[in-house]
Amino acid sequence: MEKTSILNKVGKTVLYAVLAVASFLWVYPFLWMISASFKTQNEFFASGLNLIPQSFNLDNFIRAWNNANFGIYFKNSIIVTVSVVVIVLLSTSLAGYVMGRYSFVGKGLIMKIFMASITIPLVFTVIPIYELLKNIGLSQSLVGLILAESGGGHVIFLMLFSSFYASIPGEMEEAATIDGANFVQTYGSVMFPLAKPIMVTVVIMQFIWTWNSFLLPLIITLNNPSLRTLAVGLYALRGENVVDWTGIAAGASIAIVPVICVFIALQKYFVDGIAGAVKS
Repeated sequence: MEKTSILNKVGKTVLYAVLAVASFLWVYPFLWMISASFKTQNEFFASGLNLIPQSFNLDNFIRAWNNANFGIYFKNSIIVTVSVVVIVLLSTSLAGYVMGRYSFVGKGLIMKIFMASITIPLVFTVIPIYELLKNIGLSQSLVGLILAESGGGHVIFLMLFSSFYASIPGEMEEAATIDGANFVQTYGSVMFPLAKPIMVTVVIMQFIWTWNSFLLPLIITLNNPSLRTLAVGLYALRGENVVDWTGIAAGASIAIVPVICVFIALQKYFVDGIAGAVKS
């Protein structure tokens, strides 16, 4: 019995050690990026994989923020990301409510079309999206970029909401109808607030996707650098002859801060939302 207990402890110790090493390897690129953002150009190439900079130099952050216009890019990213998250949240929630709670002719076909849309690569839709925005005069504006990023089926979010709403007892809708609530009032005051865990999941995932989006912002802001987002601004630090690696590292460190803050603030609800969706 004692021998078995010792073997179990040894096994757990080995497991924890392996997991610790795997975790370090997983986060090492992120830690290296943070470290590189404090290094000089010479130290960047001379220090190799060393994570400890010789001195914590803030010049890279100042250069990225001021000289590379990261202040403007940061504001653009906030405006675009927040707008897109709100639009996607409302549209997928409402569509998921209809798909989850109502039966109508063609519902199965619509769901199949949504599922099939997942297989269409983004690069195939860039030209049609740009031409559409150009025809309505929004090809070089933040409004056009917001509409472009908000488009798409967002099938994952639709399925999450649909599955959640389908699991809610029908008595709640019946009670709201008896009280005189119409479709919009039932959805807005009864059903939508119940989907808080799914809402947070959508907010986190869409925030990350939009914040890190590159292809559409690059094309739409190609002729108007003042509309660039942070992801495109980082690419702009790559010069024709010289690449500002430490500036890019500092810019990437700046860009990742909002994502980390949002995830830390909402991680509890995110886990609950995924667990609830799987359970339902």
